[in-house]
Amino acid sequence: MLGLKSKTSMRWVQQVTENLEEVLIDHAHCEKKAARTAMNLLCAYDTHIDLCREMTLIIAEELEHFEQVRVLLAQRGIRFGRQQPAAYGKELNKLVRSDEPDRAVDRLLIAGLIEARSCERFAVLRDHIEDSELRKFYGDLFQSEARHHMTYLKLARTFAPAESVTSRLRSLAIAESLILEQPGTLPRMHS
Repeated sequence: MLGLKSKTSMRWVQQVTENLEEVLIDHAHCEKKAARTAMNLLCAYDTHIDLCREMTLIIAEELEHFEQVRVLLAQRGIRFGRQQPAAYGKELNKLVRSDEPDRAVDRLLIAGLIEARSCERFAVLRDHIEDSELRKFYGDLFQSEARHHMTYLKLARTFAPAESVTSRLRSLAIAESLILEQPGTLPRMHS
């Protein structure tokens, strides 16, 4: 369903479970970035009625998730602040083609891949962390991320033929898995 070309490694699981506070802070930043991505897409393609409707829903949901993570941080006495991000998103965005409609397709597919990876990572966290509150939290977020993933793929198919989108998704998914193979020293949601 998610179209990912690799599974999360146990090395990542160990790294994040040993640094849950940092990962929670990063997760808040990820939700904020996801809302910003949807807003940027809405602004770039504001004549596309279906895209605008879907992005409006995603923006609201991502900001709700951002607030939920901030509440979790506050309840745990963890100070939210700036943090060095993983290179993941930046590296993926280098793959975006410059001419339309290819640019729209790539932006939507990359957003979809990021949602797919988040979905997969939330399932891994749900299954591997000891904290029951966080296990439930990540289990609950799983469905939403999967839905966002599917929305982005569906919208990409409104800009190009389905077979072209599927082929490009395969290429981007391979690149995404190679980006994650680079050793990340920071415990991040997408390291």
